[in-house]
Amino acid sequence: MAGKQTQQRSENHEKEEVYEEEFIPYIHKWGRRTNLLAVALSFGPALVLLSVYGILPPTGAILGGFVSVIGAWGAFWLVEPISYYPVLGVSGTYMAFLSGNISNLRLPSSAAAQEAADVEIGTPEGDIISTLGIAGSIFVNISILTVGVIGLVSVFQALPGLWQNALESYLVPAIFGAIFAQFGRDFPKVAAIALALAFVSNLLYEFGYFALLPGDPIYVVIIVAVFGTMFISKWMWERGMIRATDSS
Repeated sequence: MAGKQTQQRSENHEKEEVYEEEFIPYIHKWGRRTNLLAVALSFGPALVLLSVYGILPPTGAILGGFVSVIGAWGAFWLVEPISYYPVLGVSGTYMAFLSGNISNLRLPSSAAAQEAADVEIGTPEGDIISTLGIAGSIFVNISILTVGVIGLVSVFQALPGLWQNALESYLVPAIFGAIFAQFGRDFPKVAAIALALAFVSNLLYEFGYFALLPGDPIYVVIIVAVFGTMFISKWMWERGMIRATDSS
């Protein structure tokens, strides 16, 4: 028995070394390159307008648009990578932010793959399974998107208005609700904290308590819910109020 345990520990140590010394450096190398290339290519249309047609918006318009974007989406630049990373993993984060559709496709695919494989989120095994799940979702997404562009647009337009409104308005909330239920069942106390913070901060937003903040202050709800849950859960974990096997 002792020999088997020693062999198992040796195998686990070897796997961790391969993951840390070979897999992660390789992912960082190509993840940074591909994402930086995507950033550079995103300026392609603007550069074509400038170099080919000589079109250059006024400086004031550029700065005004930039400020508007920061006001509306700036908080997400900080919140999304931090809140999504524990589920997506290292390679999954690079892939998800490169391919897009994170909340409604990549994150659910990653979570479902890790649950199906019965691996723990945040571990090397979870990272690998997340990579496979997200890669599969990207290929499926491209295939379905191709079919959709060709034929399903007309089908969607032929649906009754009630169905169209349901798909447009409630599909993403339904996906988030499923993800919340999936993780909340393992940590019900953490789920209750997140739900309470989101509910209270959303009420404050609806009543205009964040009106003095720049842009649409709905981002405050996300910041409070995400980071508030993180800090309160950490505080409870350190005091033994929640456990990894907490199901009470």
